[in-house]
Amino acid sequence: MNISDVSSRGLVLLGCGKMGSAMLAGWLGQGLPANAVWVMDPHPSDWLRGLVGQGLHLNAALPDDPAIVLVAVKPQMMEQALPVLAPLGNGATLFLSVAAGTPLSFYERVLGADTPIIRAMPNTPAAVSRGITALIGNAVADEAQMQLAEALLSAVGQTVRLEHEAQMDAVTAVSGSGPAYVFHLIETLAAAGQAEGLPADLAMTLATATVAGAGHLAEQADEEPAQLRVNVTSPGGTTAAALAVLMDPDTGFPALMRRAVKAAADRSRELGK
Repeated sequence: MNISDVSSRGLVLLGCGKMGSAMLAGWLGQGLPANAVWVMDPHPSDWLRGLVGQGLHLNAALPDDPAIVLVAVKPQMMEQALPVLAPLGNGATLFLSVAAGTPLSFYERVLGADTPIIRAMPNTPAAVSRGITALIGNAVADEAQMQLAEALLSAVGQTVRLEHEAQMDAVTAVSGSGPAYVFHLIETLAAAGQAEGLPADLAMTLATATVAGAGHLAEQADEEPAQLRVNVTSPGGTTAAALAVLMDPDTGFPALMRRAVKAAADRSRELGK
């Protein structure tokens, strides 16, 4: 199966919120024709409605044998939404889920044990094609289907494969929820700058650009983040003074981040039950 197969057989999106829309925009931008896409969404955006004029099928009868179904509904809606697609199970249609906390076993139970299923966890930077997505397939999903999923998801960023499904809870906690941690860092860094006398808009501009630039540098540099941190830190200087607070083993980032990531991973495990 390849991208041309998707164009000829069709792609179905169950749910098309922010993540589904980001992915769809990436695929359309890479040449997937709108008339090869079927979207099932009870509250379609104006953007989606506009694509109907280009041939997109919105809340219409589904093709009998689509190449792939992207499941992008919220986990709380899964029990109600997924059974609609059960007739497409146990066949050649690949199911790709980006829903948090929903295990492969749930899809197999609803769709059938012979259904090829890949579970993926993207993150919101996919909206600007800078996301990262972790994938794991069930026993039925073959290498060609894994490569197809990677090709589709690479439209919105990087992809990595997991060794086993249990790792997905940690992935959810680190990269799935991680952008929110970074956004909060920007908020708090700007607020701290404002507390030191900067105007609010200037503090936010400085904080946002600093976090974005440092992240880009961490991706591009040959050194590890720990070495990059050392490179910025002069002994006895201003950065060292700040890091003495942030790196405190009891009250600083290390302990705080461990607790935060554990809380997110624990919640992911709860959703999986």
